Amino acid sequence: MPIAPTPDLTPEFMPLSKLPNFDPRAVPVIGIDSHLAPVPGHALEPTALRHRFLQPPVWRPELLGEPRFTDRQIAFASVLLPIVMREQPMVLLTERTTHLSTHSGQIAFPGGRRDETDTDAAHTALREAFEEVGLSGEYVHVLGELPTYTTGTRFIVTPVVALISPGHVLELNAHEVADAFEVPLAFLMNPAHHRRHRVDVLGHPRDFLSMPYMDGTTERFIWGATASILRNFYRFLSA
Repeated sequence: MPIAPTPDLTPEFMPLSKLPNFDPRAVPVIGIDSHLAPVPGHALEPTALRHRFLQPPVWRPELLGEPRFTDRQIAFASVLLPIVMREQPMVLLTERTTHLSTHSGQIAFPGGRRDETDTDAAHTALREAFEEVGLSGEYVHVLGELPTYTTGTRFIVTPVVALISPGHVLELNAHEVADAFEVPLAFLMNPAHHRRHRVDVLGHPRDFLSMPYMDGTTERFIWGATASILRNFYRFLSA
């Protein structure tokens, strides 16, 4: 996947993932990126997505990582960015349980830490998706990968983008996943829904993105690493 060279790998816009006593919903919105064009609907169809990964453009990820706020050792991980091929493409997301040690209660992609027995990033993502939500590999067609993203909890995450055939039945791992739901890909690939926030942390300003989505009467507050990876996916599709 061609990526444009960049003289500085430090992102100008560095989001947060989690801090003690930190409520991202309470942080004021400082901007909405409605000036950017959405990815057109035809580019979100399965055939177009396959073609984009087979012949990727030269592009540059916008967000590379977050300020570190833990001393834990670096770990490698993968997440599955699963696009369910319904009448309109949908992205499958999860809500993590609140007792987990990292990113608890957040909206996330299925995924997790790489095991020694995993053969590659896709293997990790598919294994974790099966363990977390029961998504069987027979329903999954991997398209490719996005550039890695480093979280503030020191996970170097490889996003694996895949098409998911309808007809799968999810079985949630109650220890890790509180809920699973779908969001229209068109909603997530429209920067008019990308909000920018700024919060002061120990005297230092920190910025992050959010993409709040109303699922019926429930607000799904997508932010942190998940929002950043989706933003990079937007840059990839709109390049």
